[in-house]
Amino acid sequence: MGRVSPLPPPGPLRTLAYATLANTVGAGLWLAGGALYLTRDVGLSATSVGAGLTVAGLVGLSASVPLGGLADRWDPRTLRAALQVGQAVVALAYLMVGSFPAFLAVAVPEALLVAGNLAVRAALVAAVGGPDGRVHAFATLRAVANLGITVGTALAGIALAVDTHRAYQVLIVGNAATYLLSAALLLRLPPQPAAAGARRTPGTLRRGGPLRDGRFLAVSGASAVLSTHVTVLVLVVPLWTVNRAGAPPPVVSAVLLVNTVLTVLLAVRLSRGAERAAPAARKLRRAGLVLAAAAPLYAVTGVLPVLPAVVLLLVATAVWTVGDLWHGAAGAGLAYDLAPPDAIGAYQGADGLLAGLAQALGRGLLTLLVLGGGPVGWLVLGGIFAAAGLAAPALARRAIADRPVPEARPAGVPG
Repeated sequence: MGRVSPLPPPGPLRTLAYATLANTVGAGLWLAGGALYLTRDVGLSATSVGAGLTVAGLVGLSASVPLGGLADRWDPRTLRAALQVGQAVVALAYLMVGSFPAFLAVAVPEALLVAGNLAVRAALVAAVGGPDGRVHAFATLRAVANLGITVGTALAGIALAVDTHRAYQVLIVGNAATYLLSAALLLRLPPQPAAAGARRTPGTLRRGGPLRDGRFLAVSGASAVLSTHVTVLVLVVPLWTVNRAGAPPPVVSAVLLVNTVLTVLLAVRLSRGAERAAPAARKLRRAGLVLAAAAPLYAVTGVLPVLPAVVLLLVATAVWTVGDLWHGAAGAGLAYDLAPPDAIGAYQGADGLLAGLAQALGRGLLTLLVLGGGPVGWLVLGGIFAAAGLAAPALARRAIADRPVPEARPAGVPG
């Protein structure tokens, strides 16, 4: 493959990348067409769809830690494949939705499977990449995922253009098929030892698990605050672009395309140096400051003429994407390195739980802050990001100092 290709060289990581590509093509199909299917074809109101997805998303977060912990005890490859088969079944169940209760009955198990699958995926990435390659693997798969979602979104455009019941059915079946293809590709990986091959030894597992590990949760909380940059980019920026900057709607696509292209090209490169907690925390600080620097650029577009506003929107998004990518790599590095080796899945689940809560709350709060507060709202948001980033190194140092040291093995006793 060419140098710009996000696909890694042949090996287990490439197989995992193909599985991710298949999975995210389906995600792009559903992201682009799911809401329209539920409103235009099924007949639900937009308000009920939004409320149902919010409720399902919050309930779904409860699966993150339990299923992540399960991946610490079972082969995460097989577990993730099984979860994706379950997701295929749930995806097909949308064909039978005809009312709000039926929609909720499908959306809740779907959200449980999605949240749990993210934690299991993190454990599988750790197993495939190993301690020195898991952040690189995470960044590689993120680039591949962006490519897959873009392809899926483009394919969904065909169904949306046709806008018939049969076209929406094809979209749903196509989404389900990608889950099955991804599961089949995962099973081509060699079996992965539970918890990346770690053995439980006295002193390695913190009592009470990740949800009682206050110092880890503090670091993860700072990362979760920064993770709301996703909500800002996909929800707040599009609304700001059209309603405050006065740009035509197609500019929203151009803004999101800048983020996608830069993610595919730079995700792996900007992930370097985040394998261990201390440098990852410094990268998280850098991410917070870069996101904070992009905020006033967005703010200024609200008072400029349309053409310079559009140019500045694209520049601000490029800066924002650099902060986004640094945060992704740093957050993964911290969650991996601060976890006991035999509890990576559970700790990744806790990290995902906090990020999910922050993003769920952020949808309403950030929209109110920025769209209601105007340029001042952007400046406040930038200050929040800067504060979270600046706090990260000190919080990480406390968490590193709190890590238990495995008991020394007596001389002459083999490992």
